[in-house]
Amino acid sequence: MEQAKLEMLREAARKIRIGIIEGTHAAKSGHPGGSLSITDIMAYLYFEEMNIDPKDPTMADRDRFVLSKGHCAPALYATLANRGFFPVEELTTLRKIGSRLQGHPDMTLTPGVDMSAGSLGLGISSAAGMALAGKIDGKSYRVYTAVGDGESEEGQVWEACMFAAHYKLDNLCVIIDWNGLQIDGPVAEVMNPTPHDKKLEAFGFHVISIDGHDFDAIKAAFDEAKTVKGKPTAIIAKTVKGKGVSFMENKVNWHGAAPNDEQYAEALAELNA
Repeated sequence: MEQAKLEMLREAARKIRIGIIEGTHAAKSGHPGGSLSITDIMAYLYFEEMNIDPKDPTMADRDRFVLSKGHCAPALYATLANRGFFPVEELTTLRKIGSRLQGHPDMTLTPGVDMSAGSLGLGISSAAGMALAGKIDGKSYRVYTAVGDGESEEGQVWEACMFAAHYKLDNLCVIIDWNGLQIDGPVAEVMNPTPHDKKLEAFGFHVISIDGHDFDAIKAAFDEAKTVKGKPTAIIAKTVKGKGVSFMENKVNWHGAAPNDEQYAEALAELNA
């Protein structure tokens, strides 16, 4: 990847991480750990990969993104704000009564949100439905969805995968955010869903495994996904929970805890360094 583009993506990711910290600190609640782990992929999708227009969020032929791990809404909101869908200053209204930025994304409230999030597993199902609709309508748009590694313990995730492969949804790209931690501890100890690669291949997916913080690897994976015909693609992204804030990295207690004032200042100092 050319250096200028790489620097642009790194700066976009840095600003998204700042937005995640700003929002969860202001809300005094939220899920920073899994939001920070998916940030680099979100930056690449919205600043490089997807066909979108912040001035026309419901553009008919836009690419779609569904945050299946909906509790990580701070990552989506910070991405949308920095991409120009709404003011960055609005991020501090996260989870406030009357705010457009609720604890889970709401497509009826927030510009740029393609699908509301709810129980884990629903998002990938919605994304598969969107992809099938695109096929039926003869549209060229692509559908992307981010699924948590803990979320992949849900049976509905695998029903959606079976559906996607059955209908040969090669316009669907599923990103598994493999940060290894969920609310109750290490994913492998709570309910081990691995091996993701062999399971997804058995379900009929084209599978790519990458470092989810390496922009060159991220680019190569999404480029490869667009060449796949007759089957959906899954990108298994190995990530670090809390990535970018040293005291949050690989700490399960940051799954669903907001930084206090001191931690907020420390996190911003790191991200602004």
